[in-house]
Amino acid sequence: MTEKQASAIRVSARVLLVDADDRLLLFHTKPTPGSARSDAFWLSVGGGVDPGEDLATAAARELREETGLAVDPEALGGVVATTGGSAQFAAQPGRSRDEFFFLRVEAHEVDISGFEDLEASTFLRYRWWPLDELAATAERVVPDGLAALVRDLVAGRIPAEPVALAW
Repeated sequence: MTEKQASAIRVSARVLLVDADDRLLLFHTKPTPGSARSDAFWLSVGGGVDPGEDLATAAARELREETGLAVDPEALGGVVATTGGSAQFAAQPGRSRDEFFFLRVEAHEVDISGFEDLEASTFLRYRWWPLDELAATAERVVPDGLAALVRDLVAGRIPAEPVALAW
């Protein structure tokens, strides 16, 4: 591994989007080419932060691109959770860090027409997950601890500092 590869950090801004029925929107996706894992998994709305872009702006952009929901970055509040660790990017090792925002909506009809090519090539489907089902599922959901975090957020327990989730 080169020094540049060892220091590569991909920062992602993600949104925990919850509707009035306390359901969390997740995307079921297969890993990107070159990933160390080959099994499909569920993950929240979000993606990479562009150079010079702040986290909330990136999260709002990703929310619009992946769901069709447009919000002002300020509507997202602060980061509620973070996770990170080793990752593979196009078969190259690196590090990833995900920063999570929380947003409640009454309802939203998901529109995935704004997906980028890579997102569209790995997307399988989306689902609004009831929190009890999310907590009980045997399917792979990333990151670990997401169901418990969202249950706390829905109950109004917003952390003063971002919660560290397992990678």
